[in-house]
Amino acid sequence: MSFELPPLEELLANSHVVRLPMRVRFRGVTQREALLINGPAGWGEFSAFTEYKPAEAARWLAAGIEAAYQPFPEPLRTSIPVNATLPAVDAKDVGAVLERYDAPHTIKIKVAEKGQDLAQDLARVAETRRLYPQAALRVDANMGWDINQAVPALKALSQYQLQYAEQPVPGITGLAEVREQLRNAGNPLKIAADEAVRKHTDPLEVSRLGAADLMIIKAQPLGGIDAVLEIAKQAELDVVVSSALDTSVGLAQAAALASALPQLPYACGLSTATLFANDICAQPLLATAGYLPVRRVEPDHQKLETLRPREDRVQWWMKRLENCYTELTRG
Repeated sequence: MSFELPPLEELLANSHVVRLPMRVRFRGVTQREALLINGPAGWGEFSAFTEYKPAEAARWLAAGIEAAYQPFPEPLRTSIPVNATLPAVDAKDVGAVLERYDAPHTIKIKVAEKGQDLAQDLARVAETRRLYPQAALRVDANMGWDINQAVPALKALSQYQLQYAEQPVPGITGLAEVREQLRNAGNPLKIAADEAVRKHTDPLEVSRLGAADLMIIKAQPLGGIDAVLEIAKQAELDVVVSSALDTSVGLAQAAALASALPQLPYACGLSTATLFANDICAQPLLATAGYLPVRRVEPDHQKLETLRPREDRVQWWMKRLENCYTELTRG
């Protein structure tokens, strides 16, 4: 962390917990909880998924504190190209979900959902390609396959001219094996590393081992903008900035990160505010014609009250903030 931690008491006094309803289930989530921090530079977000232990979640807290206490870097661009995100819905529902996005030029499609099969994945991708013949398509398996499942699945999905496949299997060595098997079979599909970057103690190992063609980088899981810019600088791979299912507060930080990268060859995964049935801002951070503006956001104070969860959940997040803060002080 490149700045001094503010006092814990100050963070607790200026934190607000919210629960946002989702339009559709996404990553198993129907209600997204987050802790928002009001600081001297603006608002920051701490929304590590609830199953994450303090050692991992502490990086998310560092990112939230950075956003609240440090100015965003000087932007190199004022808007960010973004992809629409399609959850693992039935093929018949693809059109209705994607209609919520304004003229998407790039679409990320969730596959390998627990309880579903490859036929459902193929139907979902095929319907997306039918409805959006000119769009760039990418798939995200969130580590849902093993190597023996991933290779034939990606070969079958490749018929729909995919831009890349994101984290088809767990781990770095697994990614490297899938990539090698595809290349040996003459399949040029690019492989993107997500969890292998953000959940690993050494995010740059993906690059060193040649396990992927590009890296998915996220501001919260990797500790904030400064930390991610350094990772992107050292990695000899193209990078894609993505959301960790952030509220508009977290998306503003992620957009600021994307705006500060020297190169931005791919659309970013920062249009996820569309997945919320409600957000904490009167004007949520939404894309227009596939582009997201780079700007700070200000939560609506009435929404902070109406979206506040039960008191036991508020106290759970406050205690989590304390535990993660302790981890940061040890670091």
